[in-house]
Amino acid sequence: MDLQQLKYFQTVARLEHMTRAAEVLNISQPALSKAISQLEHEVGAPLFERVGRAIRLNRYGALFLERTEPITQILDEAKQEIRDLVAPNSGTVAIGFTHSMGTRLVSRAVQAFQNEYPETDFEFVQRNSLPLVKDLNKGLCDLCLIPYLETDIPIDWRELWREEVYVIVPLHHRFAKQDTIRLQDLAEDPFVTIKEGNSLRQIQNHVFEQVGISPDIVFEGEEFHTVASFVEAGFGVGLLPDLQRIDGYQIKRLHITDVVCERRIGIATMKDRYIPQVAKQFEAFVSEHLYHFTQL
Repeated sequence: MDLQQLKYFQTVARLEHMTRAAEVLNISQPALSKAISQLEHEVGAPLFERVGRAIRLNRYGALFLERTEPITQILDEAKQEIRDLVAPNSGTVAIGFTHSMGTRLVSRAVQAFQNEYPETDFEFVQRNSLPLVKDLNKGLCDLCLIPYLETDIPIDWRELWREEVYVIVPLHHRFAKQDTIRLQDLAEDPFVTIKEGNSLRQIQNHVFEQVGISPDIVFEGEEFHTVASFVEAGFGVGLLPDLQRIDGYQIKRLHITDVVCERRIGIATMKDRYIPQVAKQFEAFVSEHLYHFTQL
């Protein structure tokens, strides 16, 4: 058994598809299948169940993955530390960010950073907050730009800024001519919300609980613009931060007066895990130049 076999095994376990894993690993599928079979022979038990064209871990494979991931992680971190000593201003930063961050900050920050450090590359993952934290835990990202999220995964999260969350209503709504509103006044209204797994949903659940509302949720969207479009169409009211991407919708933003409603944006990394030097430099760069990126 060698490190390469473990890498092959972990890639197949993550993708749950032999052909896709072979493409990612840049080897032929027969060669990958043979390596997995040899590993199963050495372990003394099958590690996967075949389900049609898909493949997934069985209980032996799940245990083997749990025990071997720390081994490859330690080796990867050791190699990264050596690379940082040899070339501290180069390398690849794997960054995760939410959909709303992609429209405001990430592209501007990456472009400016690469202008200053041209030997750097970036890998990007764009998902909702909770899946990003899980990716961070798996080592798929060095850092994530996400709103604050309550999670059992041990992360370090450093706040960058805060932004207000507003009630949004369609222009024909009875409160559309107001500038402020109490959440309690919407207790009987249907709500359009973001799906669970997004930090904004946690904020919504928290403020609803604070004011004693059990909202009638008629639709759960994946992204903010979906929520805005359903509110515009009159399906209900919603809660969204003040983002440029929803300015084109025929909706009215109302400041909430009976409870503090805001989301905190920051950078998350894993606790007690080595972070590549170039990723640390990017984090510091974003913090230092944050105002410039958000005002462009």
